[in-house]
Amino acid sequence: MRTYPRNSPQAAARIVALALTSDGHVSSAEERALESLDIAGQLGLAPEQFAQIVQALCEDQSVAHTPFAPPVGQLGVALLTTLLDEIDDLALRRKVIRLCIAVAIADDHLADGEIALLAAVFNAWGPKPIPATIRHIPLPCSPRAHVPTAATT
Repeated sequence: MRTYPRNSPQAAARIVALALTSDGHVSSAEERALESLDIAGQLGLAPEQFAQIVQALCEDQSVAHTPFAPPVGQLGVALLTTLLDEIDDLALRRKVIRLCIAVAIADDHLADGEIALLAAVFNAWGPKPIPATIRHIPLPCSPRAHVPTAATT
């Protein structure tokens, strides 16, 4: 699989391209979403550059024999993790997630491959659980229970 510079428009576009192709095909509704939302422009690319990244992704998957198609649509976990790790800028991650969702729902159907990809993105980039040791720290200004004293009774 090709590598792109960290947080580059190309690395971000590849994740969106994964969402675009994760159901095994690109529908006309998905193509319209690409155009109407100017997904390429939002990522800092010309439409033909985005198309080249989609083409490169398909070629890489074909050469590596790693289809991203139903029923479960899985790239190897290590490979997908590597691709997702190329994006660590939080604002760019939020933008990529929004664009992936827009592409996935464009045809009014979430295929298994789309669900699997979105779940992987959310698991990799979503909020991490708070460790139990941190969850139970009392706040300094938390109200204390009123205990009556002999003077107040």
